[in-house]
Amino acid sequence: MNVGKTLFAQIMEFVPWTSFTRIVHRYGGNAGVRTLSCAEQLRAMAFAQLTWRESLRDIEASLAANANKLYAMGFRSPVRRSTLADANESRDWRIWSDLAALLIRRARKLYAGDALDVGLDNTVYALDSSTVDLCLSLFEWAPFRSTKAAIKLHTLLGLRGSIPAFIHISDGKLHDVNVLDMLTFEAGAFYVMDRGYVDFERLYALHQAGAFFVTRAKSPMDARRVYSAPTERSTGVICDQRVMLNGYYSARKYPEHLRRIRFKDPESGKTLVFLTNNTLLPALTIAALYKSRWQVELFFKWIKQHLRIKKFLGTSENAVKTQIWCAVSTYVLIAIVKRELHLNASRYTCLQILSVSVFEKTEISCALQADDSAIEPTICANQLNLFNI
Repeated sequence: MNVGKTLFAQIMEFVPWTSFTRIVHRYGGNAGVRTLSCAEQLRAMAFAQLTWRESLRDIEASLAANANKLYAMGFRSPVRRSTLADANESRDWRIWSDLAALLIRRARKLYAGDALDVGLDNTVYALDSSTVDLCLSLFEWAPFRSTKAAIKLHTLLGLRGSIPAFIHISDGKLHDVNVLDMLTFEAGAFYVMDRGYVDFERLYALHQAGAFFVTRAKSPMDARRVYSAPTERSTGVICDQRVMLNGYYSARKYPEHLRRIRFKDPESGKTLVFLTNNTLLPALTIAALYKSRWQVELFFKWIKQHLRIKKFLGTSENAVKTQIWCAVSTYVLIAIVKRELHLNASRYTCLQILSVSVFEKTEISCALQADDSAIEPTICANQLNLFNI
């Protein structure tokens, strides 16, 4: 079926083109366009992500060097850097965010059956943000500090398959806790977050939605103990308590019991205090859930290292968001390809292979069936959960 097709063309066949056409029509993406349609723009941006192109000139030169293969890759004519720059500046970034949302829904269904390390059947999300520093003189629309601009990627990561369920791109000034107002909480799901998200009014809204949160307590925390459950200190659990908030305002914002667990990490020796509204799970499972939050940190690290979001091809808000959403779409597309083709190679390995072979005419399932041990770098144990999926 794929005889004579480049690896890049085979990858792009996994894009839902019919749905993408409807998205483009919704935002008038191809209105008045004579060269470089939205589909070609997507291909050019995906090519830049997969082959680690650093600039518009780099994209143009790399594609021009393989001009005889462009038509087979889906390009009607050579890609000019000025045309691509104009497209990134002018075409609504929501085209690419809607495409990413479409791919995310598809990927989450594919990974829904994956087992979690903590042994739960519930959906588990990790919520965090990552800051990308920018030059204030070039990115005035993204204020952060008096001498620096920045954007934040607020991400809700589904831990099954490390697929993002929600991403919001803001300027650097938006406080993380405000993102809780943008989420629709899923009953029965666990939301794991650091103490920057501790706002009792918002956490109570999450509780009333039937969802569970696991976070760290801020210090000092004004609360009184209502009940203490017996614990086995040799496991690291120092205390497992039900508490009520004492503060005048905080007690009204969260009028019900909270569960407070004090845990000494045997690896680091640090004592951590967790807060949750779940009263049924063992204390050690709550501690393990919070530890799993590290996967969202690894997601940010992975995206920044292996996709192009730290060097931007344009300086406007629209161009930056377009590039980020195209990067997210590429990440999720590789996750879809890996699962639908039942590939053993990790996402890292798939990207490494594609970065040097997108123009090769090889069956994709053969090209990406590689021995990870021969390609993957030595990485720490914390990274294995993300890099090997």
